[in-house]
Amino acid sequence: MPIHMRLPKLKGFKNPNHVEYQVVNVADLAEKFADGGDVTVADIAAAGLVRANKPVKVLGNGDINVKLNVTADKFSKSAVEKIEAAGGSANTK
Repeated sequence: MPIHMRLPKLKGFKNPNHVEYQVVNVADLAEKFADGGDVTVADIAAAGLVRANKPVKVLGNGDINVKLNVTADKFSKSAVEKIEAAGGSANTK
């Protein structure tokens, strides 16, 4: 049997540049940081919402009525709209 038929076949493709984000919703941010203020990725990790040293993406699931200045790696459009509607700001690293 030829060697190309004996060797195992690889399935699919793995992108070496793929970044996998940890997600956190704006409702979770409003619950954990009810006083408002500045929130960074380190603060989010310290609150137990994500693990440390990994990129974080903020999603717009839920409602927020607290003024937060959030700094994260990435934001969804709905998350930016909800944070800014509450009087805060969304800043990327």
